[in-house]
Amino acid sequence: MTSPFSWIKADETAKEALVRILTERPLVQLPAPLHRLPLRVGNVVEIVGPSPSAKTLILIQAAINCILPKGWKGVQYGGLERSVCFIDLECRFDVYSIAQALERRIIRANGSRSKRNEDEYDKELFASCMGRFLYTRCYNSFEFLATLKTLHFQLQKEKEKQTSDVYMLMIDSIGAFYWMDRALPSSSSGSNNRKSISLQTVAETIVHEIQRLVLIHPMIVLVTKSATFGDKQSTTELIRYSGKRSNEKVSESRFPQNLPYRDYMPSAWQSFVSHRILFRASDSESRHQNRSTFLTEWLLPSLKFSDKFIVSDDGLIEIL
Repeated sequence: MTSPFSWIKADETAKEALVRILTERPLVQLPAPLHRLPLRVGNVVEIVGPSPSAKTLILIQAAINCILPKGWKGVQYGGLERSVCFIDLECRFDVYSIAQALERRIIRANGSRSKRNEDEYDKELFASCMGRFLYTRCYNSFEFLATLKTLHFQLQKEKEKQTSDVYMLMIDSIGAFYWMDRALPSSSSGSNNRKSISLQTVAETIVHEIQRLVLIHPMIVLVTKSATFGDKQSTTELIRYSGKRSNEKVSESRFPQNLPYRDYMPSAWQSFVSHRILFRASDSESRHQNRSTFLTEWLLPSLKFSDKFIVSDDGLIEIL
């Protein structure tokens, strides 16, 4: 007969549980300026800003931190040696850009050990890291939903192949299909009692699929999104002026650089985001070493401090 106290018998000690959790879910190492807040698996971090404001560059640096190993042949890289799934919704991402950044990172880490030619680097390490970068692109919300629905099987195969879980899900430009979805004709299946297709229902389905995916494959979600500032009138004005030819001069003061941020995504997505950081281009007079400077503002949670950063020639973020 089973003892009545058997249900409280411990399966593992507290030390064993801590070691297991830290092994399965290591600390998230995100590049500046995302390093200000402690983030954990399951968080959805939205990086908002106009173009260009280094949003995709932040994803690249975070991906490199994830796919690099902690150490390789006696050289410390400080990575997680985990896979990254990158979904490109804007269809403008160049995989060669992350390959170049990874090469520079490997060369820089080996610089203190030897004086190799910059064209020489550990190609075995490079190939191993790029093998952990999973890239796919989608041309509309229906392809995006199909990708999310089948991603579980792809990640499971990757786990068996790489013997490690995918640790980051990156979505570049979540609002890329906003106007396409908004223009969807309202249609329902009638007798099947299914929901009509609309901007809201598409967003709800996307959120549901990501939630289900993160539940099965614990990971952090990093998302970029184009920013909209001010009220509808100022936003319309920005669109009108941005449509002018490049040789026409438009006063910089007319652009809503200092206007408040206005979210345009459906409420289902807004409530799904756990952290939101806003990138703004600084005014034209504030330049550092002839480089444009950017300002950050944490909107969710709301924080009082702000960072100022530039992008170096090597594509690295430098906090000023």
